[in-house]
Amino acid sequence: MFYPKIVIINGQYCYLSGSKLINGEFLIIVSFNKPENAEEYYKLRWQIEMTFKAMKSSGFDIEKTHLTDIDRIEKLILLVMIAFVWAYKVGIYIHQNIKPIKIKTHGRKAKTIFKLGLDFLTKCFVNALYKTKFNVFKFLSCT
Repeated sequence: MFYPKIVIINGQYCYLSGSKLINGEFLIIVSFNKPENAEEYYKLRWQIEMTFKAMKSSGFDIEKTHLTDIDRIEKLILLVMIAFVWAYKVGIYIHQNIKPIKIKTHGRKAKTIFKLGLDFLTKCFVNALYKTKFNVFKFLSCT
C-alpha cells in the first residue's frame, strides 16, 4: 500500500492511495476519509459491483424485463438474488471440489465463480440427460 497523499479534486479534499498488484499493475484509490481502510473498502465495493453486473449484463439481464411496478420489481429482485446465491454456491463447490477455474496468463480467472455456477445450472436445466456428480438442489437447502 502506498502512503496516502492529500489532493484536491474539483475543490474537494481527497486521499490518493494505492498498491501494486501481484501481476505488476497498480491499483489507485481515491477516498474521502480513512485512507488506511481504502483498499479494504474497495474490495468490498468491488464485490457489490460484480453482483450488480451478474444481475444485469452477465447473467440475468433484469433490465430487459422493463418492469415498472415496484411490487413486481421487488419480487423479481428477490428471485434473482436467490438464483444468484444458488449459482454462486454451485460455482464455489465446482471450483473447490471438481475442477478449479483456469487462471489466464494475466493472472485473472477465466470466468467468475458466479458464471461457472450459472453455466453449470444452465446445462442441468437445458439438457435433461445431463448427469451431475452432485445434487444441485442441495444448495437451496439451509440444512
